[in-house]
Amino acid sequence: MTTHRIRVGIDVGGTFTDAVAVDATSLRLLGQVKVPTSHHHEDGVAHGIVQALDRLLTEVGRAPADVAFLAHGTTQATNALLEGDVATVGLIGIGTGPAALLTRRLASLGRLDLAPGKRLPLAYAHVADPDDPDAVQSAVGHLTEAGAQVLVATEPFAVDRPEGEKAVLDAARPAGLPMTAAHEITSLYGLHKRTRTAVVNAAILPRMLATADLVDASITKAGVTAPLMVMRCDGGVMSLDEMRRRPLLTVLSGPAAGVAGALMQERISEGVFLETGGTSTDISVVRRGKVAVRHATMLGKTSYLSALDVRTVGVGGGSMVRMAAGRVTAVGPRSAHIAGLPYACFADLDDLRDATLDTVEPLPGDPADHVVLDAAGGRYALTLTCAANALGRVPEGDFARCDPEVARAALAPLAAALGVDVPTAAARVLDAGVAQVKAVVDGLVREYRLDPDTAVLVGGGGGAAAVTPHLAAVSGLTGRIARHSEVISPIGVALALVREQIERIVPGATQEQILAVRGEAERAVVAQGASPEGVEVEVTVDPQTSTVRAVATGATELRTQDRAHSADDGERLAAAAASLGTDAARVEILAGTPAHTVYGTEVRRRLRSARHPVRVVDADGVVRLHSPDARVEATTVAAAPELLARLVREATSYGDGGVRAPALRLLLGSRIADLSGVLDPQPLLALARSEMRDRAADEPVVAVVEVRS
Repeated sequence: MTTHRIRVGIDVGGTFTDAVAVDATSLRLLGQVKVPTSHHHEDGVAHGIVQALDRLLTEVGRAPADVAFLAHGTTQATNALLEGDVATVGLIGIGTGPAALLTRRLASLGRLDLAPGKRLPLAYAHVADPDDPDAVQSAVGHLTEAGAQVLVATEPFAVDRPEGEKAVLDAARPAGLPMTAAHEITSLYGLHKRTRTAVVNAAILPRMLATADLVDASITKAGVTAPLMVMRCDGGVMSLDEMRRRPLLTVLSGPAAGVAGALMQERISEGVFLETGGTSTDISVVRRGKVAVRHATMLGKTSYLSALDVRTVGVGGGSMVRMAAGRVTAVGPRSAHIAGLPYACFADLDDLRDATLDTVEPLPGDPADHVVLDAAGGRYALTLTCAANALGRVPEGDFARCDPEVARAALAPLAAALGVDVPTAAARVLDAGVAQVKAVVDGLVREYRLDPDTAVLVGGGGGAAAVTPHLAAVSGLTGRIARHSEVISPIGVALALVREQIERIVPGATQEQILAVRGEAERAVVAQGASPEGVEVEVTVDPQTSTVRAVATGATELRTQDRAHSADDGERLAAAAASLGTDAARVEILAGTPAHTVYGTEVRRRLRSARHPVRVVDADGVVRLHSPDARVEATTVAAAPELLARLVREATSYGDGGVRAPALRLLLGSRIADLSGVLDPQPLLALARSEMRDRAADEPVVAVVEVRS
């Protein structure tokens, strides 16, 4: 089933702006376009966004009114910080006595390095009494004279008592400048880190506001009525109004679009996503169906910005081969693109006539060990893509595919210099290039405790075939290239869910306080357009830091996928058996809901009790949850509270580390409610009850209970 309604994702890159249209029902890719990013147009990148949208609608034969969802991802905020192209921030510190000493020290934020030779432009003024409007206006006057273009108010303990920061902003409003309070950006304790995060947010605020207004006006003028969403750095999207308040959330969002595409299109639940371009590979983790995030480092300091945990390696499809003393020593980080050289494998055979091997210094200061071919058609770079094609690693129809005969001809002079045949030379190049990526992937697998038997490698980006297939071969992990890998980022933007994260430091948090944080996150995504019925909230309570964190996600409309291609019983069983690493005959169905089937098996161990690994498979045949050892119980909404109380009581452990409730996940309707982040039994059960509120008494519920070791 298809409709005329489409979801549009637009990814604004440094060179090109890519746009894709995805069918809103089946989520099938309908069309894609690429236009130059319009950095120098009077409307900035907004012009390229509208140009890409116009061409895309023409290509797929849709009208602006057919757009059900429109989102864009941009590197603008990241680039602004990297290039030092930011606004001067006027910081107003509040307080008397010891509080004044603490806030006055924040003037040192003006020493933060942005780019070589550039520091964060900041002016500081102090207000003792936030309820004195004359004093506030005097401070604002001082800051505007110093060139401030945006204001930030900060006060110790404003997380708990925000009235002072609010009063300062109210009194400063007549100045007409964009402004923010530090407690609005993050509600975590730590005056210096909280203020630093707010100041960096403010530094990019004017520029991002101007772009947001231009994009919004242009999209509206084009006739699109769907609300415009913006890609966040944690893999979700947010409303334009939210972006106007917290543009910092778009910093580092470039890699997030690709992993969102892998998560939503490829439906990976456990594995590593590698987005490979011409110069580098961004590596990120999906664990238990969620992207891995952490507090990001910005300007050399940790922040309270929760961003995708991405590791970047300087190896891409265009990375140049390096050799010395008759052997391949490395690949990259210099790429053919930066060196201004074409790939040898994309030449014609005739162009490679009389090719001779040479080593050069691609740019002044580079080591003079980069391999080039001097041939009839000119000078060419030998790249990782050349080696992948020569070894047959690039599949038919791939963005990086070339004539294998040309690739082998390109590698022939290198093979001769190494004293080996062409396949061996190509393998040595790929080994050298992939070694750096493998080291990072191995580290992530250990750090996030991914199960090597179930983790998959998924490659995206135009250079995916140069890295992922060979990495899979040498690591022993299952690997594949994502469908439409060259546009996986705009696909991720088109398919991304609305996301919001609320963090509070609440020592000894009660179940009412935990539920309040959960409710705040849920209301935040609904306010940004998420359909209330489909909102999922994951709550984590960290007893060491007293942090209560709620991450809510939801779609802007309930997307009913085309089930014409749903997996049948046999396909789902096969997927579970493969994931469990056993024969299908040893796998049994333990429970199910209309959306999920739970499979399990038994692993007997000498001198130890048996393990019962579990896999939850959705209607598409995708493993959405795996547990190495779990108990599974089926019940109904009406009977669940009593059953869950008993299960949690029986599976709770007590020791020197305190009380540890089991990791609990509930299958409800189309959702998997992950409650594993809560260690205290009573709040855990309260959260479980909140997940089942407003549901029919006879609706099936499946509990997956995992005892913590």
